[in-house]
Amino acid sequence: MKKSFWQRLKEVGPGAIVAAAFIGPGTVTSCFTSGASYGTTLLWAILFSTLSVIIMQSMASRLGIVTQKGLGEALRAKFTGTGSRILLAILVIAAVFIGNVAYETGNISGSILGIQAVSPVLDTNTWKYILAGIIGVVAFILLFSGSYKYIEKFLTGLVVLMGLIFLVCAFAYPHDWGQILRNLFIPSVPDSEGGRSWMTVAALMGTTVVPYNIYLHASSSAKKWSDPEVDIKTSNLDSILAIGLGGLISMAIIICASILFGNYDPTGANGKTMAQSLSPLLGSWATVIFGIGLFAAGFSSAITAPLSAAFASSGILGWGEDMKKFRFKIIWMIVLIFGIVAVCTIGKSPTEIILFAQAANAFLLPITGILLLIACNDKNLMGKYKNGVIINILAIIVIGVFLFIAARNMTAFVDSAKALFAA
Repeated sequence: MKKSFWQRLKEVGPGAIVAAAFIGPGTVTSCFTSGASYGTTLLWAILFSTLSVIIMQSMASRLGIVTQKGLGEALRAKFTGTGSRILLAILVIAAVFIGNVAYETGNISGSILGIQAVSPVLDTNTWKYILAGIIGVVAFILLFSGSYKYIEKFLTGLVVLMGLIFLVCAFAYPHDWGQILRNLFIPSVPDSEGGRSWMTVAALMGTTVVPYNIYLHASSSAKKWSDPEVDIKTSNLDSILAIGLGGLISMAIIICASILFGNYDPTGANGKTMAQSLSPLLGSWATVIFGIGLFAAGFSSAITAPLSAAFASSGILGWGEDMKKFRFKIIWMIVLIFGIVAVCTIGKSPTEIILFAQAANAFLLPITGILLLIACNDKNLMGKYKNGVIINILAIIVIGVFLFIAARNMTAFVDSAKALFAA
């Protein structure tokens, strides 16, 4: 049975989950740093990333609808040998589990940054440890009890509100829109000390095309839809609309932050500094609104990131997706604990920690992208819905670009890691 455009529109969902997941503290911080440090020069990176997300997430959703499995379970169904499954488990755990530990560090740091923006008196190392502990304990209780869904929806609503405010603010301040359009479509990376601009490019891409979202989208699509004949078109519309809006919000943050270009020190940035990009519209309320939104983005992601790691790891290990089982819980517990410890032991500013976490995921994305490409081209798994030539070419271009960014950025990334963990 064919569905009209409006019927499909009413059934959107998983794409919105993905969009809400990537508009977290990492996106806000990476986009803000890009705009404040380089103006609108790196807008092209967000445009490319947004199109990449739509391509990769549409593939993941189609896989979920056709196979009725998550990506981890689908890969287990394809690779049945013991050796190949062990190698597969190592690759997935490296790309998702380790990546989510980095993300969790950024999520908790973002929550703290939001709180400190609203209440500057808490902007000390002592309070950083206390707040990290409180956020971790509350997240643990909510995850363990399973009663986090309504809170997550409320926090996601606050994040969307903050994003829409950025969208309005982008037009409330005069900009050179001709230059903005040029920067949107013409790639350019400015020279910078220590390759910091390339780190920012990696962070922008790593915060938008998120490896664990690929696993999350496949699983959520499998639960929501089951008829490939009609539901794949609905899924594609869902991805384009929701992820497209997320990309627009990311661009708006860069444009808003560009008003600080030439007067920004990323090593000393805090929530109050970042809130200045909203001041043309909100005035003295900018810091409060930004702080609440950043806290909501960080805390909601601090719940979803450990869960996503548990779903992906459990799927690839053949443990199923029963949230009540202890072995499922132990995975998200490890991610949460590592995130808290990293926040307390890394002596750099939350902004630098978040940027590093996003850049780290840009290195891990090609692994997940290649595994998704293999699964979506498997005739036994996908039947007539396996990838066509055009989607394969697009996916290979996306993976190729990320491999190039990773290779180009390797030296700067290693130097950044040494500086970050040396403190």
